[in-house]
Amino acid sequence: MTPDWTGELFNPNPRRSSVDLGDGAHCLILDDVFREPERVVDWAQADAEFAVPTYPYPGLVAPVPSHLSAAVSAHFDRRLRDPLGCRRQLEALVRLSITSQPADSLRPIQWLCHRDRIAADPDRTRFAATVLYLFHDAALGGTDFYRSRLTPGETDQLVADSQRMEASAFSARYGLSAGYMAPTNPYFDHIANVPAAWNRLIAYDGGIFHSAAVATTPSLPADPVRGRLTLNAFYTCTRTLRA
Repeated sequence: MTPDWTGELFNPNPRRSSVDLGDGAHCLILDDVFREPERVVDWAQADAEFAVPTYPYPGLVAPVPSHLSAAVSAHFDRRLRDPLGCRRQLEALVRLSITSQPADSLRPIQWLCHRDRIAADPDRTRFAATVLYLFHDAALGGTDFYRSRLTPGETDQLVADSQRMEASAFSARYGLSAGYMAPTNPYFDHIANVPAAWNRLIAYDGGIFHSAAVATTPSLPADPVRGRLTLNAFYTCTRTLRA
């Protein structure tokens, strides 16, 4: 049964902070963002339809009811769009996710950090993202941000190879092995870490390399109550006009 999410879901006075990501970019942080985050977890446990996605997310994903998606999208416009350098929201995709795949079963593309999407015209388009942590155990990991050490062409080749090559061949070529991305990596510099916290939302430019910070997590339960449950949203926006 879907709860009534038509009322005010968000705390009007969350605690705000930010983390510098370099080159003028920041990860925005809102703590105590939902009034009643337990309602989302309860719904995820009882009624969400989790499944393995067709894209390389290392776990399970589930769609959310339209009322919740609309509320998250509206909150982005009120609180986060302008600080992220976005002028107008064109599209939003909201889903629940549980990072749960065993490290030794990951595909090469999942061994690396990633960008959500890259704008073909970055002067006009920005892809923003938000993650809301809906778990109490901070050891399940927050989010890490990275900058490539390679040239743009070399970076594109690394990513393309991670998508097409078998694990053994990719490992032999790049000297990497199966596992979640660790802060120490020969191809990327670690910029920042945002620790996970119950009912914490982070917002950032999805074109910056990032990954879930779960490299040292002992286990990742595929359970909305005990696992690494997050509410993820991805936004296509026009970019704030530059002077």
